[in-house]
Amino acid sequence: MREEAPRVLEAGFPPVPLVNHGLRAVTAVTVRARRRRHNQSMAAFDSAPLLVIWEVTQACDLACVHCRASAEPRRHPEELTTEEGFRLLSEVRAFGEPLMIFTGGDPLKRPDIFELLSESVRLGLRTTITPSATPLLTREAVASIQRAGVSRMALSLDGADEISHDGFRGVHGSFHRTLASLAEARRLGLETQVNTTVTRRNLTQLEQMARLVGEHEARLWSVFFLVVTGRALEADDLRAEEYESVFARLHAISLHAPFDIKTTEAQHYRRYLARSGQPSANPRQASAIRRQIGINDGKGLVFVSHTGDICPSGFLPLAAGNVRRDSLAEVYRTAPLFLALRDDSRLGGKCGACEYRKLCGGSRARAYAATGDYLAEDPQCVYEPARARTPA
Repeated sequence: MREEAPRVLEAGFPPVPLVNHGLRAVTAVTVRARRRRHNQSMAAFDSAPLLVIWEVTQACDLACVHCRASAEPRRHPEELTTEEGFRLLSEVRAFGEPLMIFTGGDPLKRPDIFELLSESVRLGLRTTITPSATPLLTREAVASIQRAGVSRMALSLDGADEISHDGFRGVHGSFHRTLASLAEARRLGLETQVNTTVTRRNLTQLEQMARLVGEHEARLWSVFFLVVTGRALEADDLRAEEYESVFARLHAISLHAPFDIKTTEAQHYRRYLARSGQPSANPRQASAIRRQIGINDGKGLVFVSHTGDICPSGFLPLAAGNVRRDSLAEVYRTAPLFLALRDDSRLGGKCGACEYRKLCGGSRARAYAATGDYLAEDPQCVYEPARARTPA
């Protein structure tokens, strides 16, 4: 049984369906409580991010066709030093307890990576690493990650078989090394997640990849959607209508999956779920979606490049400062770029008119890649806002 809730008057929130789950109805009081929590989260995002991502190096021995970082085998001579990394981690800890993600390139290309991981854990940060599936990712490397106290290791899986995955990653053997490393982590009790970038190359393999995620007992399937930056090609991206089809498939998978699903640079998946009116049969998955509400480039998220540039995300390569000369917290809280990205009233086009703009907000990185304006509408969203459909 479902009925329409009163329209929420605050701009940017859609009407909320009242759903009877058999135990209790989601009442208007519950809706107001959820809205208060959302507003509190948004206010918290003004002072501190939920996610801090540090690209510790741009070096990587893979040659991925979609690589955001345009990685190459050699390390950059101006990478942050170990001591600079320690100072950065202390600044991150001063935010509170954000999730600290070590990424690359391939973090294992840095000889001091385990020192950095250990320091992050010592400071009390929840720490994640995203190594590349190369010969550097040995059983001993996985064990060292586990011994450092890392909360989770994330590995990329971009095809359901050797041919498709290795073709995507550009190196033979990457598929089998990924699966072997997931298995070794499971044996050691190290929590894992799987990252997948959806493109035209693997569009037909989503369900098979989801099966592999489940078989290897990963906690999270993080599904990335293409932003045409770095080595990514526009021809590999999906059409806006195909995004909606993928959203439907992800939702169907989530109803029975033993892992959580989140999307990156597909903020409109949240809009899809809100409009579907279909509550998740998986309470854990519903919780995972709620934790993502409102997060966007520069909004609950900050990215530090291998040379210290402070950016809204790795897919929106605009620097608002550099940790070598600027305070990370000061840049995140007060830089005009970050302030603009957190002000949904400044969004243009359909995103600015959309009743889901606080829930979603569109991909700011994709808008920038497509138009040069990070406040423009997300070009890969088919939804027509209610305001735009209302006759003048």
